[in-house]
Amino acid sequence: MNHMINISRRQFGKHISIAGAALAGVPVLGHAQADGSVGKIIVGYPAGGTLDQTARRVSEAWRAQGKAYLVDNRAGAAGRIANTQLKRERADGSTLLCTHTSALTIYPHVYTRLAYNPVTDFRPISPIAAATCALAISTAVPDSVKTLADYIRWVKANPGGATYASPAAGSMAHFLGYRLEQAAGLKLTHVGYRGSAPAMQDLLGGQIPAYLGFVGDFLQYTGSGKLRILAVTGDKRSRFMPAVPTFIELGFPDVTGTETYGVFAPPQTPEAVVTALGEATRAASKDPALIAGFAQIGMDAIAMTPAAYTQLIAKDLETWRPVVLASGFKSEE
Repeated sequence: MNHMINISRRQFGKHISIAGAALAGVPVLGHAQADGSVGKIIVGYPAGGTLDQTARRVSEAWRAQGKAYLVDNRAGAAGRIANTQLKRERADGSTLLCTHTSALTIYPHVYTRLAYNPVTDFRPISPIAAATCALAISTAVPDSVKTLADYIRWVKANPGGATYASPAAGSMAHFLGYRLEQAAGLKLTHVGYRGSAPAMQDLLGGQIPAYLGFVGDFLQYTGSGKLRILAVTGDKRSRFMPAVPTFIELGFPDVTGTETYGVFAPPQTPEAVVTALGEATRAASKDPALIAGFAQIGMDAIAMTPAAYTQLIAKDLETWRPVVLASGFKSEE
């Protein structure tokens, strides 16, 4: 699938424009709303997870606008099954996909047998939520290690502790750890878990020295004494842990990244439908219930126009390519 990795930003926009050519006379929200039927939002992870919660919260916000969508969980293969399914669905707004943006910007460089094209198989509508990552250390690291600089010195002096975990191999957190490794001149060993819950369990139990995961993973444990949070990967401090500095502040400007979770339509969805869904999502992003719900799990409600989201994906697709290639990590799954 190498042709998927080497697509320029200009080509990305061109493909999306072609795929989104408006069709005259199509109802604004398509079949799902025109005849009173209920649409569906495909999610590639089990119920209760971050993506599932994201989709359900935006569905509730849309329902308040009179737009009915139910979540359809199709778990498996780190979301790739659901992502691949989207291109087979009716392009009328009745079926949408909610997925993390890195499935389009990082996965194409990771998976050698990816069954979808990030450029031609999706119509970006809008991101819904954003999540920042953080690096935390456990009780396996001495109490004297209190800052990122302390941690780097400790790792260099104790190579046996040079292990960090992430929620999954091939995730954004995985490659943010690789960026830290390169920037700090470290030799780190990555351990990819199957989700944040088992990784957090091992971190809290002191089985792993460090974990790079989402800010929301740590919120309920910040006063437990079982972990120390050293830095966050946003371009500014997280409002959920304002005392924690950014990697940028600490001299590592390349260790930055924010995961977004967005809504996508099938590739041939008419422009009028995409525009209407984009407007509905931007209105939902201002819903106090949606904002409060995301805050509970350490996420911010956000929204963009379809065009702006398309440009963001194109930019990030280029940004992550050299990072993944330099890491040497590939998956044959």
